[in-house]
Amino acid sequence: MSTPAATVSAAAAPAESSGPTVAGKALVIGIVGLVLTALGVLVSGAEKAAMSYLVGITFWTAIAIGMLLLVLIHHIVDASWSVVIRRQFEHGFVAFKWLALLFLPLALTPFLGHGDLVWPWMNADHVIHGGHTVGHDPLYIKKSGFLNTNMFLGVTFVSFLLWMWVSARLRKASFSQDVDGDVKWTYMNRKTAAFGLPIAAFSLTAIAIFWVKSLEYHWFSTMYGVWFFANCVRGALCCGVFIMVWLYRRGDFRGILNPNHWHSIGMLMLAFTVFWAYVTFSQYFLIWNANVPEETFWYNLRELNHDGSTNQWWYVGLVILFGHFFVPFFALLSYRFKVTPHIIRRIALWNLTIILVDMCYNILPALKDSHEDSLPFFSLHLLWVLTSVVGVGGVCVWAYLRSLPTTKLIPIRDPRIGESLTHHE
Repeated sequence: MSTPAATVSAAAAPAESSGPTVAGKALVIGIVGLVLTALGVLVSGAEKAAMSYLVGITFWTAIAIGMLLLVLIHHIVDASWSVVIRRQFEHGFVAFKWLALLFLPLALTPFLGHGDLVWPWMNADHVIHGGHTVGHDPLYIKKSGFLNTNMFLGVTFVSFLLWMWVSARLRKASFSQDVDGDVKWTYMNRKTAAFGLPIAAFSLTAIAIFWVKSLEYHWFSTMYGVWFFANCVRGALCCGVFIMVWLYRRGDFRGILNPNHWHSIGMLMLAFTVFWAYVTFSQYFLIWNANVPEETFWYNLRELNHDGSTNQWWYVGLVILFGHFFVPFFALLSYRFKVTPHIIRRIALWNLTIILVDMCYNILPALKDSHEDSLPFFSLHLLWVLTSVVGVGGVCVWAYLRSLPTTKLIPIRDPRIGESLTHHE
């Protein structure tokens, strides 16, 4: 086995990317996905295409926020085991500026005469159930101080600025320490984490409420931000596993990662699987138990049609129940599954797929037919969900691959790099 000093020496050179060709391919794939999503406006209509695009943006923004949170948590608890994989998350959240740019088409809808294209409350004349308009809806009037276009755009804009600022501070300190090895950069990141965590917590909650929950603004839930937080971290951990396996198989992480690193990230995946289940069950149980119409209607839309028949979303809910909890829970109980790269990668892929389904479950039922029933899950707009996920994801992967070769593979002069390389040895 190589010594920590030898391993650090081997990782002292900047990490090699897969070459500009791979990054370029990722960008091309992303652009093609975005163009196909735009064509969905002509095929399925602007509303369905826009809602599908919101799924893609929300999915990848959640993963970027999760990466930021994991780095902040790493610094605030002064973790050692995660030092060697922290750098990949630092490359990952460089995607924030591109996500902000990609969100612009949705942000501009109020100025193009289509304010209610996605969020009905952006148009006071939008007709809601019963023939009433948003502007005369008592529930909207009570919430209008929060639910208005200026607040929506302001919160979104400020959130992206804060994420970019906090992530830039983390990257600057981490990359600078590779050069001079000064411990002041570690203290700087610790301070950044101290104020960065509350910033991330409040901003992700605001984004979850504005982007997703307000699609059906009559609904009440005090746990929605925590649900979104759980999916953010789970998605980031799964992407981290994919990056670890990729770098390990091409040789970069050989001699750096040991079974305990795989086991530790697998345990975190298991912990947040249980956490997601706790939050989601608690939300459902409290709403079911209280049986208040302003809350229960959200689940009714995802279970029944107006005539009492079961709709497709009921089955999607069952897929989420078993796929989001039971399958990964029992899989991640196994030590062998957690420390075997190709197996934990399959679990990560499964989790990412179910997180996407969960995003669809929370967003797409806001699309309704003439009977006020949610449109089926398996319909043409599902195609635009896939193209938007590929499109936005391609841009995010391109941003990561561009950042990868700009600095060292691992934080070679972090004070805890030795502990990380010999994790549990």
